[in-house]
Amino acid sequence: MILRLPKIRHTLLPLLLAGAAALRADVVPHILFSDHAVLQRDKPIPVWGQADPGEKVTVRLAEKITQSVVAGADGRWSLTLPAQPAGGPYPLVFEGKNRLERTDVWLGEVWICSGQSNMERQLGLRGGQKPLENWEQEVASANYPQIRHFAAARTPSDTPLTATTGRWDVCSPQTAAQFTAVGYYFARDLQRQLNVAVGLIHSSWGGTPAEAWMRRDLLAAEFPETLAAQEKAIATYEVALEKFKAEEPALLKTWEEAAAAAKAAGKPAPAKPSAPRDPRLSQNRPASLYQGMITPLQPYAIRGVLWYQGESNNGRAEAYRNLFPALILDWRAQWGQGEFPFLFVQLDPFRSLTPEIRDAQLHAWRTTPNTAMVVTTDVGDAEDIHPNRKEPVGARLALAARALAYGEKIAYSGPVFRAAAVDGPRITLTFDHLGGGLVAKDGPLRGFTVSSDGKTFVPAQAEVVGDTVVLHNETITKPVEARYGWSNVPDINLFNAAGLPASPFRTGPL
Repeated sequence: MILRLPKIRHTLLPLLLAGAAALRADVVPHILFSDHAVLQRDKPIPVWGQADPGEKVTVRLAEKITQSVVAGADGRWSLTLPAQPAGGPYPLVFEGKNRLERTDVWLGEVWICSGQSNMERQLGLRGGQKPLENWEQEVASANYPQIRHFAAARTPSDTPLTATTGRWDVCSPQTAAQFTAVGYYFARDLQRQLNVAVGLIHSSWGGTPAEAWMRRDLLAAEFPETLAAQEKAIATYEVALEKFKAEEPALLKTWEEAAAAAKAAGKPAPAKPSAPRDPRLSQNRPASLYQGMITPLQPYAIRGVLWYQGESNNGRAEAYRNLFPALILDWRAQWGQGEFPFLFVQLDPFRSLTPEIRDAQLHAWRTTPNTAMVVTTDVGDAEDIHPNRKEPVGARLALAARALAYGEKIAYSGPVFRAAAVDGPRITLTFDHLGGGLVAKDGPLRGFTVSSDGKTFVPAQAEVVGDTVVLHNETITKPVEARYGWSNVPDINLFNAAGLPASPFRTGPL
């Protein structure tokens, strides 16, 4: 007897094959270990992924570096390849019941790019935003095959994730427009200087506060008020939702009448009533972005972090003084790769960004080891929270990296207030990071104020005297405090000879 098997429809065949592959549980490395990846040079290289429980997994880099491990009961496996010098391109091979080969893998420098919209802002045009300065020429000339960019998926989560989605893109005129602009300029300058591959892992989200990028256990232990505020927001939402449901028919009727009247008058219709937003679904909820967009990247070997964030913490500067340093220290602890450099951007001048938030960032730099802060007082936009000059920001981050991460003896910061001394009616200010000397750019010094009571401040005459700045005001005979650039949009011009601007500051009581 001949057994006749039913015909398999052609459209079902891929699904059946996929199911068979799933049952076989092929070795699957984490998505970061894919074609065109950059691995961190000169550091041990953690590699991890999934397989069958108990399956032996072998990883081979450059046909010579080999390590094997047996997957655990949950199918997870991880191993660490020994540190390797810069080089490439190499194959990266994974073998178990199957064999995968990743190609065009380089050893070089890897940096995480995180924060909110000014880090998220792409080099190319994006809907509703004004174009970045010189973006078309930059994209057209972006032939840097040793610069790679991985954009992690925007994924908030209430539990720590281990996987993300994305791909490594090789920098070219066809891809560069999608790169983080600040990260692109940073990588461009760094790659030119170091002549090694540079990999950017971009994980940012516009409009997000620091609390969303922090570990839940850390928030519970050191900042419980953030979780309490979330619980209060949920309770408030539930009350508001019930109220909206009860009133919705009347609200809709009123809206329909108003919309009809507006249409008859040739005017825009008013916004349609909508239910309040559930804070449990917001990407801004505490720990959601750390758990969804940072834990999946750990423990990928990195050199350091670039951070551009703080706008969403404006108005809560006192809390940010503690939140931000805690975030830095905890990322380092969770990554398990030592006190890596954490380079961040001080917020630009903008009409609603207060000097207190910049001061909180300055405090973080002063109190947190192996950090650097890029000052942007000369490249902001009072009317746009997303200034279109991103090249100087990336360039200054690259200077900071060259100094902190690579040990170059270069000026990487503008003048930073160190101390103040009162002599009669005058205050003498001293600074660190002189960068060859203090400079009043484009005319007499501007932006300094003094006070006799610590409350009312008046403009001060300021003069560079050697490596100091001397202040006085004829109406103040006994000054007790001085400030520099202490406004939302400061008009200031203290630089060093290296061309880098001074950070705004306040002296405190003298």
